[in-house]
Amino acid sequence: MVTKLKQYNPKASEIVNDWKVVDADGQVLGRLASQVAMYLMGKHKPTYVPYMLTGDFVVVINASKIKVTGLKAEQKIYKRYSQYPGTLKEIPYARMQERHPTRIIELAVKGMLPKNKLGRQMMTRLKIYAGEEHPHSAQILGSDRREEREAATEAKAEAAAKAASKPAAKKAAAPKAEAAATKKAPAKKTAAKKPTVTKPAAKKPAAKKATAAKKPAATKPAAKKPAAKASSDSGEK
Repeated sequence: MVTKLKQYNPKASEIVNDWKVVDADGQVLGRLASQVAMYLMGKHKPTYVPYMLTGDFVVVINASKIKVTGLKAEQKIYKRYSQYPGTLKEIPYARMQERHPTRIIELAVKGMLPKNKLGRQMMTRLKIYAGEEHPHSAQILGSDRREEREAATEAKAEAAAKAASKPAAKKAAAPKAEAAATKKAPAKKTAAKKPTVTKPAAKKPAAKKATAAKKPAATKPAAKKPAAKASSDSGEK
């Protein structure tokens, strides 16, 4: 049987955009550009879709300290042409690094993004600085605190789930205890009925006492007979 998987389509309100800082000091240009492009497109997230801005904001610092491998520092040339005759411009890598070091990373990342409106919107989220200073410390701090808050809420939810599972386990154990108690209850009842049978035997001595007490009452009229004889004797006299 063929199973159909439902495609995930996130909403714009569900997408969260963070701020990331990438230090280009001593890193290779191509590897750094691919990492930044992945952050901008959002491929490092499970909510990635190719038709929405699911990526993050990226701040690249120390762009002037980027490195290239092999002979690229001597042979690499940046070309620019405006489609008019005689307007072809060629700039070597060494001159570009001296004058505009941020453009080296910008052009490398731009070549790895989609060539459409969405790719141009992604490029607006890329902030490149030649040195270590940047004016986005507040945004980066806010994204870090958001992650901490989410981790705290997840920990609370797990604790609440564990606390809720304990009463459920107790409730499940209670019917078992009741069933065990009901099975043992008939044996206890039969043991309790045995003393009730012996109680009438304890009353028998009481009946004997009553009969023994009545016998002296029956002998009292025998004491009156001599009095009657005395009255008869007095009459005869």
